[in-house]
Amino acid sequence: MSSDSDNIKKPDYSGMKAVFINCTLTPSPAFSHTECLMDVVRKIMEDAGVSVQTFRSVDHDIAPGVYPDMTEHGFATDEWPTISKKVMEAEILVIGTPIWLGDVSSECRKIIERLYAHSGETNDKGQYIFYGKAGGVVVTGNEDGVKHCAMSTLYSLGHIGYMIPPQADAGWIGPIGPGPSYGDEKEDGSRVGFDSDFTQRNATFLAWNLMHTAHMLKQAGGIPDYGNSREAWDDGRRYNHPNPEYR
Repeated sequence: MSSDSDNIKKPDYSGMKAVFINCTLTPSPAFSHTECLMDVVRKIMEDAGVSVQTFRSVDHDIAPGVYPDMTEHGFATDEWPTISKKVMEAEILVIGTPIWLGDVSSECRKIIERLYAHSGETNDKGQYIFYGKAGGVVVTGNEDGVKHCAMSTLYSLGHIGYMIPPQADAGWIGPIGPGPSYGDEKEDGSRVGFDSDFTQRNATFLAWNLMHTAHMLKQAGGIPDYGNSREAWDDGRRYNHPNPEYR
């Protein structure tokens, strides 16, 4: 069995960027259980040379809506344009969310909607703007729903153009109902969830798979633009799509 001591060369992903958006409902500087698990992924990436920038969405005045800048649609202020600029500059996006009523947080839904606001934008190949980037999700809570929350979030990211690598989610839930959450300190000084091999393994796989995927995409110059350029489609190119009228 291989280990870190087997002289296996660790990849160096220096120069790559990642943005982490924590969709907790708890404002800073209070402790966030979701951020505690996201930090596992963040530290692995930083150790591999990735530059990571983290936002706790509730700390920012991000307006709800499905336009890139909601100040153009009735809101007095909107910090999303500043954050979205960082998202556009990064090759990796990680969304973290707690579970409430079996689903993602309201902050998470708002962030997904604001990402979707850019669905009409294209890159220099005419593809949707998030093509060539990798996305993943971290979920925490005290009730069932990790896979459900991961499923809906990863679908949303994939739909708008993010590449979803294998094992693109990591999560932890305690016993159903009130109780300790991930990262809470126990009486013996240890932390809740830190001893979960399943969670720590998935968080590690998530981190590396996101980096591997983003690096491969970057090395390849993104996704080939044959058959998926929105601009080319709008200009009349059909990429051998059969016309039903001539069947």
